[in-house]
Amino acid sequence: MRKQWVIGGSAAVIVAALALAIVSRVLHDKSNADRPDKKPEVTLEFAPNEVVKPQLVAMPERVEFSGSLMAPRTAIVRAKAAGTLLALNVAEGSRVKAGQVLGRIDLADLQSRAAERAAGVDSAKARMSEAERAHASNADLANQKFISPNALETSRATLEAARAQVKSAQAQAATVNVGLRDAALTAPISGVVGRRSVLPGEKVSAEQELLSVVDLSELELAGVVGTHQVSLLKPGQALSVQVEGSAALVAGVIDRIAPTAEAGTRGIRVVVRVPNPQELFRAGQYASAVLLLADAAPRLTVPLAAVGQASGQDFVWTLEKGALVRRLVITGRRDAAANRVEVTQGLQADQPVLGARFDNLKEGAPARIAGTGAGAGAGASGPGAPAVQASAVRASAS
Repeated sequence: MRKQWVIGGSAAVIVAALALAIVSRVLHDKSNADRPDKKPEVTLEFAPNEVVKPQLVAMPERVEFSGSLMAPRTAIVRAKAAGTLLALNVAEGSRVKAGQVLGRIDLADLQSRAAERAAGVDSAKARMSEAERAHASNADLANQKFISPNALETSRATLEAARAQVKSAQAQAATVNVGLRDAALTAPISGVVGRRSVLPGEKVSAEQELLSVVDLSELELAGVVGTHQVSLLKPGQALSVQVEGSAALVAGVIDRIAPTAEAGTRGIRVVVRVPNPQELFRAGQYASAVLLLADAAPRLTVPLAAVGQASGQDFVWTLEKGALVRRLVITGRRDAAANRVEVTQGLQADQPVLGARFDNLKEGAPARIAGTGAGAGAGASGPGAPAVQASAVRASAS
């Protein structure tokens, strides 16, 4: 009896497995029957003006740097003596000439010291005259053997000391007179008053800054140039300078180049002289300098929009044998004005490239140029393959 139960159970399992296999087969066949035929792969069509060939173009080296204009001829007028500022005859923006009196300081203390030094000179001269008379008398007495030679030498030493005191008093008086003369507030150079730091009536101390005078006839532009380009520059080279707020270009000249790089950077400081005879520009205005150096030979170039970047690598899309190929390239010089970039490696001169940027391109995808019926350099993709205009997926330029 037990054996019959085992045989019956096994038969039931076998029947259930066969039924499950039959149902799975039926469902699979129905699914395949309901599935439409696989569509052929879409071929991208590019307009003729969207596919370009690399061109050999001369690309001048462009060296550009910027900075603020500075006035190298700037003089600071300082008080040479302590006192009260009695008057200041100029205001900010006033034009002054070298030697012009700018104001007055109360110099009563300095003048009293000058008078004291002058009196000291007179006193020293009086003592020297007395010592000269005494020495002359002692010389006569020595000739008559009335005094000893030692007494005569003592008299001569006294006379020399009196003469030295006169020189010392004169030097002290001259020092005070120089200070009195320098204390006069006069313009050291011709120019424009840039900043006034004090007002009449204020007490000023010696060497305190009172105002500044700026000569705007020639300005300087100091900028930083990368170490990879600075070897192309030398003093005396002419370049163009664009000053903020002015549409006109100004001719400038490289004046000097720093011998070392700026701390913490890979840049060298370059100073450009900018003539400003009409004083149209002011110190502190922002300006940029551009120097174009002629190219010795033409270079293989493509439009800037043709070069993309991914993972830090530049690439271009080419059409080869009816398909898109993504080629890694190495770029060189760039010319934003001409909208071109140099390709030094990774591209041949006869390889057509996409001159615009597109989204969602896939390497190996079928592609052709509209109106030609074929991809560049090869036949079209399979017959009957649907085409879509590539402009529909065109990316906005970055």
